[in-house]
Amino acid sequence: MITSALIPTANAEKYITQLAKHWGHKFDVTEDAGTRIIDFGKARCFLSAEQDSLKATIETPREDVEKLETVVADHLNRFAHREGPLSFHWSRLPE
Repeated sequence: MITSALIPTANAEKYITQLAKHWGHKFDVTEDAGTRIIDFGKARCFLSAEQDSLKATIETPREDVEKLETVVADHLNRFAHREGPLSFHWSRLPE
């Protein structure tokens, strides 16, 4: 299943860099054309900076989608603590 969110923030690149470094200790993190890709094994997360927003896309088995949406949101909100809670509106693509 694929789910994505466009999160309004002026600090997208900063949060992506922090999250990639944080998860890089446990998971493979790569970059392709400005998109950071975190490989969780059976799931992947794609993070990219857009104009005034951060785009997060998750590819995961259906049974894990809600858990990974929460994990990604919680981690990004930790890095954005000075900005306040970020706004996540996940959109799931039909299978």
